[in-house]
Amino acid sequence: MADFPEKYAFSVSVKTAYLADQSQPDLQQYAFAYTVTITNVGEIAAQLISRHWIITDAQGEVREVQGLGVVGAQPLLASKEQFEYTSGSVIATPVGTMHGSFFCVAVDGTQFNVDIPEFVLSVPRALH
Repeated sequence: MADFPEKYAFSVSVKTAYLADQSQPDLQQYAFAYTVTITNVGEIAAQLISRHWIITDAQGEVREVQGLGVVGAQPLLASKEQFEYTSGSVIATPVGTMHGSFFCVAVDGTQFNVDIPEFVLSVPRALH
């Protein structure tokens, strides 16, 4: 896969929220929403084809999720264009992490991966 940051680059930012009304702590089910903003910071339009998430709870239990697109979409982003979506995850502990990558293809056929930096899923006041 090619790596030409000035031409082919997406930036990714994530905001998380604990969903108390969808969680059942007594059953070790902690629900979180995460909103992902993807921005094409490169020079060439590119399409997000697939995702790969690695979700880890505080007990070290790891779950991987792979699939086409995000929330049923495979957005094609022109230079400087953004796409935002919200999804969710349920883990067995009050704290966990997620990270992963998006696989993308530019309009000129160049394939590249976009790393999604690790972020924390945390029940309010669970971390000091």
